[in-house]
Amino acid sequence: MNLSNLQPAEGSVHKDGKRVGRGEGSGKGGTSTRGHKGAKSRSGYSKKIGFEGGQMPLQRRVPKFGFNNINRKEYVGINLNKLQELVDKGVVTDTVDLDVLVANKLAKTSDLVKILGGGELKSKLKVSVHKFTASAKEAIEAAGGEAVSL
Repeated sequence: MNLSNLQPAEGSVHKDGKRVGRGEGSGKGGTSTRGHKGAKSRSGYSKKIGFEGGQMPLQRRVPKFGFNNINRKEYVGINLNKLQELVDKGVVTDTVDLDVLVANKLAKTSDLVKILGGGELKSKLKVSVHKFTASAKEAIEAAGGEAVSL
């Protein structure tokens, strides 16, 4: 180490880019590197999202169709065979509710849950969730269980 190779510690020096608009002598005075005239040279200019230089933007060129219902309720579907797997693993013995499903990462606390009729259920369970399909309700009751809607 000698005076010829001294340099500041890594990250201690911040070069904040070119200092513009600080007089003609700096070489970046006058127009402050913005060029002459036009929207981009003005203060307060900000380009609109999706602006394509005056060309019709993609979002407006693409045809729109369909309908999105803002009141739609999305349910997380869980099949009967998933419930049977929980029983087989020994996680569930007699009751299945939202807390059990959240603990086993089949749903989140904010989710609405619907039990679907896929697979078969062999064990007697008391299932309490938001909704059931007709076939799922039938299968749960056929196995001696109970389907409770929240």
